[in-house]
Amino acid sequence: MKGITLVGPMGAGKTTIGRLLSKELDFLFIDSDREIESRTGAAISWIFDVEGEVGFRDREQAIIEDICQTNTNGFVLATGGGAILREQTRRILSEKTTVIYLHASVEQQIARTAKDRHRPLLQVDNPEKVLRELIAIREPFYREVAHIEVVTDERPPRFLIQYILELLSL
Repeated sequence: MKGITLVGPMGAGKTTIGRLLSKELDFLFIDSDREIESRTGAAISWIFDVEGEVGFRDREQAIIEDICQTNTNGFVLATGGGAILREQTRRILSEKTTVIYLHASVEQQIARTAKDRHRPLLQVDNPEKVLRELIAIREPFYREVAHIEVVTDERPPRFLIQYILELLSL
């Protein structure tokens, strides 16, 4: 298995699960948002402000494609919540990696993201409304691209790792 990609909404546990899963498999862990920041030298919020969402998605797609093509050994990729919005990005992920959709309820997302000031889309008066609108748009894409779906609500990360390993037959 070359790569595993974790997709899902903000607060679903992509980074936490990704780090633990990569350790368990002895794979490289890559967070696409951190990789974008590292390669550009700019914060995600700054890229959104200056280039807009289209500019950010251009960068995101190019970096995800590069990650999938250049990492010949095993890797676990945690994407940003909106990475699946572009058909081309979904195709790359689906063809080059095993995609796991980490599903979290809006209530769980709110609990996990309430104090995080690094999420530009949630810096509004009503983050719950934003999260509900985002999941309404994005969930069909998560399901379209996913090879496996895992509900993360109320489940400890170690349990989820063992469950995912079973689903991957590892």
